[in-house]
Amino acid sequence: MPRKLSSVAPDWWDYTTLDSDLIEDAARLTQRDLAQLSRPGFRVVMYDTIQEFYLAEALEYITAWRLSTPDSPVGICGPIGPTEQLPLVARLVNELGVSLKHAHFWGMDEWCVGSQEVPVSHPLSFERTDREMCFNLIDPRWSMPEENLHFPKADTASYRKSWDGVRCAVMQGGQGDVKHWAFNDPMRRSGEWLESPPSPAEFKKLATRIVDLHPLTIAQNARTSGGGNISWVPTQAISVGPVETWRAEKVSIWHAGNHDNPFGQRLTAFMISKGIADTSVPMSILAGHPNVQFNYFRGGIGHCGVEMH
Repeated sequence: MPRKLSSVAPDWWDYTTLDSDLIEDAARLTQRDLAQLSRPGFRVVMYDTIQEFYLAEALEYITAWRLSTPDSPVGICGPIGPTEQLPLVARLVNELGVSLKHAHFWGMDEWCVGSQEVPVSHPLSFERTDREMCFNLIDPRWSMPEENLHFPKADTASYRKSWDGVRCAVMQGGQGDVKHWAFNDPMRRSGEWLESPPSPAEFKKLATRIVDLHPLTIAQNARTSGGGNISWVPTQAISVGPVETWRAEKVSIWHAGNHDNPFGQRLTAFMISKGIADTSVPMSILAGHPNVQFNYFRGGIGHCGVEMH
C-alpha cells in the first residue's frame, strides 16, 4: 500500500507517514519501558536531576579531550540545542586545568541564507553561540588553537577535510521535532522519493551539505530561539552528515524535554532499539551505528496521554 501523506506538510516525508501501529506502540511506552530499550550498541541512560544531566553532558567533552595527544588528536562534535552544557564545559576546563592544545571541536551545523553561511554577527549564529558560551570563557592557558575549531561553511570542503587524521570520540546532539540530529531533516516528497523516502543506505551516503529545512524544524527553532517569530528563522542550514556521524566512535543524544516532545523521545528510542530504520524519521537510521547512547532527564520525559489546556 502507498505510504500516508504527512499530516503536517504533505510535500515532505516525516514521522506522520509511518504505519499507525508503530506510532501507537511508541506512544504507549512508559518511563520504565524506555529504560529497558537498551541493547548491544544502544544504551539508554536516565538522570534524576537536570543538574546531573547537563554535568554529564559537559563531562563528555572533558573525557574526549583528555584522550588527545600530539600524535593522536581527539575531538568532539557538539550541538547548539541544547546549550546549557557549554558554560559548564568552560568551567570544568578552567577548574581542572585541561589543556586543549591538541584537542579539536566540530560544530554540528549552521544557518544558511542565500547559499551562504550566516555571519557570526547573526543573532541565531551557532558559531557565535559556541564561542560566547564556551570557548571565549576558557582561560588562555588551556584554550584550543583556533585552527582546531571547525565550523561548517557553505563551501564544505575545508570542514570535511578537518575530519581526516583526527579521532572523533563523541558526536553529541539533541533531537528536533522532526526527529533529526544536527539538521539531517527528512526529504521532500518529490521526484524519485515521491512514493517512498530514501532508503537508509542512500541516506547514510550524505555528507556535510546545505539542506532544506522541514516546516516542523523552522517552527521549532522559532519557538525555542526566537520567541515564536518564524520570519526570523532561515529555511536552509549547513549540516554535518551521516558520513561524518559514522566516523564518530560514539553518538550521544541528549533529551532534556525542551526540544522534542514526549512522543518523539519515545519514538526514536523504540525504533533504534528494535532496529527499525526509516528515513522519514532520520534519527532512526542510527539503529545501524555501533555505539549510540540516549540520555534522558526523567523530569522531561512526560507522557503521551491526552491533556486539554
